[in-house]
Amino acid sequence: MQRSVTIVLTAVIAAAALAACSGGKQTSSSTTTTTTTQSSPAASPSTAASAAASAAPKMVAAGGASAAAGAKVFTTNCSSCHQANGKGQPGVFPPLAGNATVTGPADKVIAVVKNGLNGKISVNGTTYNGQMPAWKGTLSDSDIASVITYIRSSWGNKASAVAASQVSAAK
Repeated sequence: MQRSVTIVLTAVIAAAALAACSGGKQTSSSTTTTTTTQSSPAASPSTAASAAASAAPKMVAAGGASAAAGAKVFTTNCSSCHQANGKGQPGVFPPLAGNATVTGPADKVIAVVKNGLNGKISVNGTTYNGQMPAWKGTLSDSDIASVITYIRSSWGNKASAVAASQVSAAK
């Protein structure tokens, strides 16, 4: 019985993650099947967020946006597409690790996270043609600043922190 509940709970979490990643819209006809072998109790989403937060760089922006808080936002809203390691899914979702848009001028990555992105982009020589949802209206400016601070300082990325005031000022 407990195993059945775990399987159902895992399916519900996966469906929610896919819906969040696509902004609730179906944008692809591809199907992903995941097989999980369970040898110990599965970590809950809050446990995964706590682990990501403890591994997050200790970067804090002037407005209070922190990489640790951003790790929790990332785990909840972004990792299903961009993966916990920031490497994305080749040909499907672009990597955030080593991504010049992520580490370049803050206004560009703020615009992408806040307003979403549609159409073809090229990241590290690979072309992606998909949709990233706009997170304004779903996440606060503070959460957006925190998650951007996190991705700009994780997986070998070395870029400055972002403040909530920068997100608020962005169009």
